[in-house]
Amino acid sequence: MSILEVNNLRKSFGTAEVLKGISLHVDRGEVVSIIGSSGSGKTTLLRCCVGLEKEYEGEIHYDGTFGMVFQNFNLFPHFTALRNVMDAPVKVQKRPKEEVLPEARELLRKVGLSDKENAYPSTLSGGQKQRVAIARALAMKPDILFFDEPTSALDPELTGEILRVIRALAEEKMTMVIVTHEMTFARNVSDHIIFMDKGVVADEGTPDQVFNSENPRTRAFLGKLST
Repeated sequence: MSILEVNNLRKSFGTAEVLKGISLHVDRGEVVSIIGSSGSGKTTLLRCCVGLEKEYEGEIHYDGTFGMVFQNFNLFPHFTALRNVMDAPVKVQKRPKEEVLPEARELLRKVGLSDKENAYPSTLSGGQKQRVAIARALAMKPDILFFDEPTSALDPELTGEILRVIRALAEEKMTMVIVTHEMTFARNVSDHIIFMDKGVVADEGTPDQVFNSENPRTRAFLGKLST
């Protein structure tokens, strides 16, 4: 069994059907990028996968645990960076603080923020906040990590910080599903790319297959980005 299997997923908001029978699977150690125009259903798909949307048709099966990194960081403003990373393992997993502390410090080191463990979110740049958010998600030791447009709230200079961290995780064979508008990044880091259009999987395959696709919908989408 794959680490994640989605079968015929359908989701509507009122009379608007946003997901129209999505099926996909993600294997352990695989990086899957989901691309497509705004409104194609990418974020709704992720929200269903992590349980933020409860009412849908179809099936979602996991062989493991998951974590989520949001667009807008969602850090606790009254916690330091270190406490943001430690909070869930201590409160949710009921692990002792003395066990979690060295792991949290190592995760901050991993994302390049060893010197910011006592800093509050208000003093951090957007890129630094997102790196804390990634460390926080990793602290729960998930089997698969979801990213919802992790660079969309950042300016281009800070975007590179996050992409470097995600690329390093990919090299470590962290299983990831990434909704992204960074096409060069998606092409370079992904094992598999899914192109969504109007609530369906319009195209998918290896990066070379998708970026050289003869599918007219795929070509039109990628053509808009290159003009």
